[in-house]
Amino acid sequence: MIDTNLKATAFFAMIIGGLLIAFSPIFMRFSLNISDVSPSAAAFWRVSLALPILFLLMVWQKKSLTFARPKNFLNKDFFLIGLFFAGDLAFWHWSIAYTTVANATLLANLASSFTAIIGYFFFKERFSRTFIGGLVLAIIGAITLMGHSLEASPENFKGDILGILTALCYASYIIATNKARKRWSTLDLMFYSGVFTALLLFPVGLLEDKAFTPEVLLNWWPLLSLSWVSHLLGQSMIMYGLAHISATLGSVSLLIQPVIATLLAALIFDEQLVIYHLTGGVMILTGIYICKKG
Repeated sequence: MIDTNLKATAFFAMIIGGLLIAFSPIFMRFSLNISDVSPSAAAFWRVSLALPILFLLMVWQKKSLTFARPKNFLNKDFFLIGLFFAGDLAFWHWSIAYTTVANATLLANLASSFTAIIGYFFFKERFSRTFIGGLVLAIIGAITLMGHSLEASPENFKGDILGILTALCYASYIIATNKARKRWSTLDLMFYSGVFTALLLFPVGLLEDKAFTPEVLLNWWPLLSLSWVSHLLGQSMIMYGLAHISATLGSVSLLIQPVIATLLAALIFDEQLVIYHLTGGVMILTGIYICKKG
């Protein structure tokens, strides 16, 4: 009973994490328009602005500063998670520059498929027919949700490849986190891997043409929201959840992100909601529910 309750709590944490991360496209749009920074710079600030809070939480938990010694960062778990998350953020932002937003979003959400494939072939995970049916339904729902604006053209090829790389990086991030959570706490992984992610994204942000920092102090609020809501809270919930459920179920639960992001865009930016949005959203939510039962 305790194990069942723990898994239910973990699954709920994944859903909440997905809901919080669904705000990231909204905060990102505000970051680009109000903060007026480059996409890669926004990705850097998304991670780095959370680090001071994570540092203080580490001090409170560890009761000393020994955790900040350089040798404590030298761990492959921290580096790999930081690397995969940096790749996810960087490839995602670059893919939008070379393909449609719909293509980039859909391809990035193929992470659940890649997670299942990697889990099956490399980690001997086995899935019930019910689970596979739910996964297929959720993916078809994602295609339905975004399908109206998908474009298959040679001009989008480069961006589509980057979108696939985004999905591979995020699938790898989920799997690496799932394995590392058996050895490290959520706070440890958020802090140490976040340092690596920020270090990797810093030069990328500097190389882009747009500004690296907002010119006006008040224009920092979109970046702070992106960091504290989507990353600090959302990503922490996901890391907590991945300690107690499989990486594949975790990745499927995160398909709730495009559903919520679509609803938020309609509410905040007056983007039109039509029948395929609702149909795709219902299919995704039903697929997630079936996977949970399977």
